[in-house]
Amino acid sequence: MERKTAQDYDQELLLIFDQYVHGAIDRRGFLDRATKFAVGGVTAGMLLDSLSPKFVEAQQVPKDDKRIKTEWVEVASPSGYGKIKAYLTRPANATGRLPGIIVVHENRGLNPHIEDIARRLALDNFMALAPDALTPLGGYPGDEEKARELFPKLEQPKTREDFIASANLLKARADCTGKIGAVGFCYGGGVVNMLAVRLGADLSAAVPFYGGQPTVEDTAKIKAAMLVNYAGVDERINAGWPAWEAALKANSVRYEGFIYAGTQHGFNNDTTPRYDAAAAKLAWGRTIAHFNKYVRG
Repeated sequence: MERKTAQDYDQELLLIFDQYVHGAIDRRGFLDRATKFAVGGVTAGMLLDSLSPKFVEAQQVPKDDKRIKTEWVEVASPSGYGKIKAYLTRPANATGRLPGIIVVHENRGLNPHIEDIARRLALDNFMALAPDALTPLGGYPGDEEKARELFPKLEQPKTREDFIASANLLKARADCTGKIGAVGFCYGGGVVNMLAVRLGADLSAAVPFYGGQPTVEDTAKIKAAMLVNYAGVDERINAGWPAWEAALKANSVRYEGFIYAGTQHGFNNDTTPRYDAAAAKLAWGRTIAHFNKYVRG
């Protein structure tokens, strides 16, 4: 029998953590399964803490960075939950209208990491709008475990309408050029794909990171230029890629698709151990280039 390496054990632990993140197991389930990795005085609880996001340490653009302007706006969503709050960022020295980017969070609501992503986009001379799907339940609670418990309580048909309303608000703003794109991660990647289907030609570009794919029938409605980013070790999501790529080709959708070898689901998230610096840098560089070409151009 082939002997497992330390890397094998690390990957196995990350896969268990991925199940926890996506709600396949609860906190107790993670702690029970992680017990076998708890050695040398390390407890399963300590392992969970080590894998959980470190927002402060990973922050790239401070909230009070003088190079950008930020504010909270309210989005009317009559077909959704009625209204939703969103975090709006733009460069402080902007003169004239800017292209807009919708930023869609993971299945935790608008946490500090996604706010930081929006601020990074402002530094690249975009206007970014990051809605908080948890608004109807009080907003992101400031705690990842509480957010994980809240998120399944959302009625997803209403939540999808909230994201549609947010995109329409961004596109219609007087300080926006009227050209918008969307980027999202995990759950947010699936939402970005939904936006591409629903908005049609009103969305110029879409960048889903490890997001669930649309149906073959819905793919025919996509007019946005797609940049699809997948992790190498992510069987659950990657299983749907061959059929979707065939549908993208069949419908003459402009697209590029990349699978980053050896990376875990969530590799772009620099607040957790799943982060892969090299792959994240490459994927994010491609993302900005994609938006510059199709949203700014």
